[in-house]
Amino acid sequence: MNLGLKDRSVIVCASSEGIARAAAEKFAEEGAHVAMCSRDSKKLNAAADAIRSRFNGHVVAEAFDVTDVKAVQQFVAHVAQEFNGVDVCVTNAGGPPPKTFLETTTEEWHRAVELNFMSVIYFAHAVLPWMQKKRWGRLVTLTSVSVRQPVNDLVYSNSVRAGVLGLVKSLSNEFGRDGITVNNVAPGYTATERLRQLVSKQASDAGQSDQTYLALLGEQTALKRVAQPEEVADAILWLASDRASYITGQTLLVDGGLYKGL
Repeated sequence: MNLGLKDRSVIVCASSEGIARAAAEKFAEEGAHVAMCSRDSKKLNAAADAIRSRFNGHVVAEAFDVTDVKAVQQFVAHVAQEFNGVDVCVTNAGGPPPKTFLETTTEEWHRAVELNFMSVIYFAHAVLPWMQKKRWGRLVTLTSVSVRQPVNDLVYSNSVRAGVLGLVKSLSNEFGRDGITVNNVAPGYTATERLRQLVSKQASDAGQSDQTYLALLGEQTALKRVAQPEEVADAILWLASDRASYITGQTLLVDGGLYKGL
């Protein structure tokens, strides 16, 4: 199936590892020009080099913190100059630390808002005018199944990421007339470093091994396993493609049937 992504200008945030890295690889495989960012310059450059080598593609990589609005603006401007605009932006950021509510601090709450909500606003402000110029664009936010079903010990994420859905719906209504779609991908338990951190805490609290606890998480899904990053990345690419041209303002759960609601 032709996804219509060849030669598109694509930004994938926090893409040094995990789901976002898998998405960057798949965009490059489709022939898109890919811009990657992350706070960890060593991991980021290694990931970018691997993608360039494997797909012989045009890849830009810059290390910065997505909560730094000026850095976001400079990065988007650089990408637009390098790739002649911005067609697709996949927002993403590392999750806040796993905590129960009484373990939380005011400082960490502010950091969670900056990391998982304001960073989306910073990128949206920067990329949407470029998409308007072409009258075509795809903004895809990457959150978590916690926007539909709270996850134990993730009170920061459960609370802050839900706000992204309101933003997605608002932006989809405002920019649809410009040929821009805005959608959200909400992964369930996925084999990433983030999940390993969560499993380590919860397994310790439950007096179980990490391997045993991970298997129990998989059993909560209809498919009886956790996802691989590439499976979530496929959903991101589809929403970013021409194949999803009449879908906007939606949240696509990629959770193996973890969410139990209708």
